[in-house]
Amino acid sequence: MIGQGEDKEGQKSIEQAILEYVEALYGYAMSLARNPVEAEDLVQETYLRAIKGARRSMPTGDLKAWLFTILRNIWINQRRRAQGSELLLGIDIEGLESESEWTAKNQQRPDTIFEQGLLRENIRIALESLPEAFREVIVLRCMEGFSYSQIAEILGCPVGTVMSRINRARAELRRRLNK
Repeated sequence: MIGQGEDKEGQKSIEQAILEYVEALYGYAMSLARNPVEAEDLVQETYLRAIKGARRSMPTGDLKAWLFTILRNIWINQRRRAQGSELLLGIDIEGLESESEWTAKNQQRPDTIFEQGLLRENIRIALESLPEAFREVIVLRCMEGFSYSQIAEILGCPVGTVMSRINRARAELRRRLNK
């Protein structure tokens, strides 16, 4: 929760609390921007605005959802400014792999590693091919673990719309994986 992090008795500051979500924000930024440099810029701009905003008035509510909302708004504003220009995009799933995942993966059998890599690549391709509205809700729900109401808050739409998009996105993802 926002506001719990700022305490004069030594609890972590808002800046420290925000840093806990760097990887999650980067993953979300990658799903939107599909470009590592652009995703890093989105995360950096999100932090700057969040810290600046928190210093003016301490926000209340879910810190993670608040950060994702800021990031999404920055993304939308950047896209609006870049009207007419084509964005070069691409998800780099390999860049998101943590050291523990890499270690665990390398202790498995080669055929298992190959099959998992193939499956992962197929999922990445299918996810990338989804329309942005579907890709975004899948990332927020399945990868970031947001509730339907949190996603609705981030996207600024009704919960029913979120549920509908997730159902349609899952069906479309399933269809594309079964081709």
